[in-house]
Amino acid sequence: MKKTLYDLTRDDWNTLFPIELSEHNVNWKSIFEAEKNRILENIDHSFFNRIEHFGSTSIPNIKAKNYIDLFIEIPKELLFNKELIESFEKLGYSFFEVPAREDIEAYMSFAKGYNFEGKKEQVFHIHMCPKDNAMANQLNFRDYLIENPTRAKEYEQLKIELASKYRNDRGAYVLGKTDFVKETLNLYQNK
Repeated sequence: MKKTLYDLTRDDWNTLFPIELSEHNVNWKSIFEAEKNRILENIDHSFFNRIEHFGSTSIPNIKAKNYIDLFIEIPKELLFNKELIESFEKLGYSFFEVPAREDIEAYMSFAKGYNFEGKKEQVFHIHMCPKDNAMANQLNFRDYLIENPTRAKEYEQLKIELASKYRNDRGAYVLGKTDFVKETLNLYQNK
């Protein structure tokens, strides 16, 4: 039986897909635009309020995991909508419910491009929620780093250190960035 993303344990994720940073790729923006267009060509536009590129690949001149992160804002009533989920599954995405934690309400996540045979494919992560979900603050984080290249380079340095230390521990890598993200969002709010 063919393995799917749903079959993976935390250890599988950490072993199969280690943290690897790449030099900034100027093509990341056009890869995002192509995927955004593919989504809009295949799924009813009324589901979406906006689709934006975020995450490190959206920030010029810093290293990033070669994953394209898309933030899709949807109306609150469409959160966990079965028709919407099925529409993304038809485009090759796997759906995951991200449970509520700390100050972030539960939201929808989708992923595609993970390959179990070692062949490199473009990985896409979609974070989908209403605008009042704290996940939407990641757009402010992105904007602050774009406007402040020195702070962006500090973030890059942190990511390099964490990737070296936690190559095979995705959770620790993400948690290691938490304080920096919170500090940056405070800088954004106080500018």
